[in-house]
Amino acid sequence: MGNAVFYSFHYDRDVHRVQLIRNIDALEGQPLLDAQEWETVRRKGKKGIEEWIHEKMKYKKAVIVLIGKESASRPWVQYEIEKAWTDKRPLLGIRIHGISSMGAVDTAGASPFNSAANIPIFDPTQKDIYGKIDSTATYNYLKKNLESWSDQGIVRRNG
Repeated sequence: MGNAVFYSFHYDRDVHRVQLIRNIDALEGQPLLDAQEWETVRRKGKKGIEEWIHEKMKYKKAVIVLIGKESASRPWVQYEIEKAWTDKRPLLGIRIHGISSMGAVDTAGASPFNSAANIPIFDPTQKDIYGKIDSTATYNYLKKNLESWSDQGIVRRNG
């Protein structure tokens, strides 16, 4: 399980991008829930969601926050960041707005790392000669670098 990571992301907006990232097969991430499975977890309330996160984050070598346009404002993304930081689990971010979701790229979102200092954020976004995001080149750049980036997370050192 050396390459197992926990992906934190905004499900509704970015699940298609995350599926593409998982298809790279460089790292093993937690299973992605479909809408029905997520609803089953969600029906268990806050405690049920927290337990699911704790179970899926267990034994992972790092927590990778896949940063989309709205990730920073998502409560569960913030919870997962806090949990990783508290558990002294390596933490990093990767911007995913340049990966196509249903044929469209997005705009970059804010950093979600307000509570944790100096967390690296990698941005694979590639642009064409006209300055427009090239989603294919972005995906290929991410594919080339994902595994090495996953080894560069920061761990809370004190406390």
